[in-house]
Amino acid sequence: MRFRLCFLAVLMVLVAGCGFQLRGAYSLPYESIYVSGTDYSLIVAGLKRAIRASGSARLADTAQDAQATFLPTEELKETIILSYSSSGRAREKRLRYRYGYRVVDNKGRDLVLPGRVELYRDLTYADSDVLAKTQEEDLLWRDMETDLVQQLMRRLAAAKPTPPAAE
Repeated sequence: MRFRLCFLAVLMVLVAGCGFQLRGAYSLPYESIYVSGTDYSLIVAGLKRAIRASGSARLADTAQDAQATFLPTEELKETIILSYSSSGRAREKRLRYRYGYRVVDNKGRDLVLPGRVELYRDLTYADSDVLAKTQEEDLLWRDMETDLVQQLMRRLAAAKPTPPAAE
């Protein structure tokens, strides 16, 4: 019993000493934020859900009511063939998801410099397993969408908004 207790104490000291920390909730630097875009977009819906869950900022109904507005500028999903088999069929694919955004105030001035997130996933492809590889590709796209929402939340939370110059 005493050995287990010592082992647990040493393990906790090592984990605390290495700087390990759970992610926890995101704290956005805005009192209110409006997320522009259609509600059927998985990224916009996921971002709204994550902002509501954070509890640090109010999700505004209109851009005029918000201190900041999140604007998607580009969304590109593409499949790139990396290699071919000897018979000329695709052997490896790369999935690329590129998403651009801006954060502006209610007058359209940039609060944070425009940014872009690019995600990549590689997968092998086999003609004998078309159904399984198609399902794997769909699963990778969903994983990339979830990862994208988390990265956007981290970037929004880490952003240091610069107040626009008075006109």
